[in-house]
Amino acid sequence: MQEFDIAIIGAGIGGASLASMLVDTVPGRRILLAERESFPGYHTTGRSAALYSVLYGNSTVCVLTAASRAFFNDPPPGFAEHPLLTPRGVLYISDQPDSDAVREVRESAARTGTRALPLTPGQARDMVPILQAGPLREALLEPDAMDMDVHAIHQGFLRRAKAGGVELRSDAPLQAASWDGAAWTLTFPGGPVRARKLVNAAGAWADEVARMAGVPTIGLMPLRRTAMMLDPPAGFDIHRWPAVIDAGGSFYFKPDAGMILASPADETPSPPCDAQADEWDIAVCIDRVQNAADLPVRRVSRSWAGLRSFVADRSPVVGSPASHPAFFWFAAQGGYGIQMAPALARVGASLLDHGVLPPDIADAGVTIADLSPDRCQGD
Repeated sequence: MQEFDIAIIGAGIGGASLASMLVDTVPGRRILLAERESFPGYHTTGRSAALYSVLYGNSTVCVLTAASRAFFNDPPPGFAEHPLLTPRGVLYISDQPDSDAVREVRESAARTGTRALPLTPGQARDMVPILQAGPLREALLEPDAMDMDVHAIHQGFLRRAKAGGVELRSDAPLQAASWDGAAWTLTFPGGPVRARKLVNAAGAWADEVARMAGVPTIGLMPLRRTAMMLDPPAGFDIHRWPAVIDAGGSFYFKPDAGMILASPADETPSPPCDAQADEWDIAVCIDRVQNAADLPVRRVSRSWAGLRSFVADRSPVVGSPASHPAFFWFAAQGGYGIQMAPALARVGASLLDHGVLPPDIADAGVTIADLSPDRCQGD
């Protein structure tokens, strides 16, 4: 039976980034990266809106996103052939003056040292001329938000992992897991393996993996998020428009490859599955966007959905439960897994190897308790 030091379940952005960091911290370890689908990134990673915003997410997510920027700006040699980030900017808007939602964005900017520029409605419409004057009462610009090359980021982590000796297996769903006091016996379609530590980076399936291993779950909530591609408005050069996000969380849209990518920012509870866009959510998205912007929609050229998985406090879960030190959670990354991947992978590798946080993350105010699975209530 093949033996590994670490087996990672899930080769999306979480598992891939962690595997990449682990080969750097202790070279020569035997690491298995097992993916249930025929290729890594089929589910949430491959369905991302590809936006890097330090102001997107709760305080823990914002710290991890900010701490990832240096990696994205200067990745290791050979990680990618082109820049991972390109300028975009985010325009947060509200139909209410002095709204709580915009105030929260400003407070997040202050905590993370991120530029956030208040704009008048007129200035916002100068940037995105299709915004309607009536509903637009407040605007805040995050000028340093970026578009991300999600494919290049994911593939870069996978390449580094494989170059470091990680064994990647696709079409390898975990079928059984048992702990004998010294190692895990993990059953896959190709046969069983042994591993001293089991890392659960299974995305929406993470609670299912825990149940299989006899480990308490974390109350993971997979939530469906819908997105679609719309034709751009005639007569406008949309290339330099920022992404537009309703600060209250009811929609967003952004330029994407000459089209408009739009979402109703829905969060519909779902079992782990190959999520598909629902016609109702598509209609809701169009209605919400058109209430804020003069965007004729003659057709939806493409639509899709992905699952963003959260626990109750909407922070990621990283670490081992006190009751099962050989089982390591790397899950509940919500819709932020890509933008915080480098920092969260460093956190995971440091906790897995040394039981401590990287100093820069701890200095920014994140604690082990903020991430621990022991804070979560599952079944």
